Amino acid sequence: MIEQVQNYLLNLQETICSEVELLDGFASFHKDSWTKQNDRGSGITRVISNGKVFEKGGVNFSVVRGDSLPVPATALRPELEASKYTAMGVSLVLHPLNPYVPTSHANVRFFIAEKSGQKPVWWFGGGFDLTPFYGFEEDAVHWHKTAKKACQPFGEDVYRKYKKWCDEYFYLQHRNEPRGVGGIFFDDLNDDDFDRCFAFMKSVGDHYTEAYLPIVDRRKDTQYGERERNFQLHRRGRYVEFNLIYDRGTVFGLQSGGRTESILMSLPPEVKWSYDFNIEKGSDEEKLYTDYLQAREWI
Repeated sequence: MIEQVQNYLLNLQETICSEVELLDGFASFHKDSWTKQNDRGSGITRVISNGKVFEKGGVNFSVVRGDSLPVPATALRPELEASKYTAMGVSLVLHPLNPYVPTSHANVRFFIAEKSGQKPVWWFGGGFDLTPFYGFEEDAVHWHKTAKKACQPFGEDVYRKYKKWCDEYFYLQHRNEPRGVGGIFFDDLNDDDFDRCFAFMKSVGDHYTEAYLPIVDRRKDTQYGERERNFQLHRRGRYVEFNLIYDRGTVFGLQSGGRTESILMSLPPEVKWSYDFNIEKGSDEEKLYTDYLQAREWI
């Protein structure tokens, strides 16, 4: 199981980085291979910065091993506390320079845990979500159509189920607002058919660039000014807040002794927190809140 999943994840990382570099046309990914002491883990961190299209982005592959699963990983399986485990995945965030291009996030992961004398327990998780600064119906519809396409071979209700989970998960409770326009999110996927669950995870991973890069290409040359840039930096603050307060992957990585530099590569290079930030009535900025930062059916 571990070898199959690891080979797929490494190929996925390479494919995504190649496609992103091709679209950016200027910057390339810096590759940083790392290993933790005592065979506790290893990975490849790949970061792009100061590009023509992407201000900063990271595509991480990591394997983490330990003797006791941290709490975030056992939220749905408390019986696995104190289990030995191996966790691996690809996690990525891309922060474009142009405010009219949305930020995006994707993650696919695999866990396997075992206690002495017991059969190993495994599960998959992942998904992808979109965080626009200026909303476009066309972009949100394309994103969700592609998410549904990834889910379609696995059942008619799969997209709806995981879209709802995404809407609920990527929500800033202290701000009472969604992080973006959602996508799909799943966890704890284990129905005793490894091949089918693995195939679903691969479908999610393989559809990410199909969902995202056409949107980037459509918006990357849109003219913008100081107003749009300022709003983008303000909204990036929400992204940081979610990652540091709620994101289970970030919390798991830090609590499991993961490589901090790689875990926090998801944070944007520039961000603003302005006290009592006011949105002009009837503006495109207000439209983001009224029309897009709402749980709704896009397709």
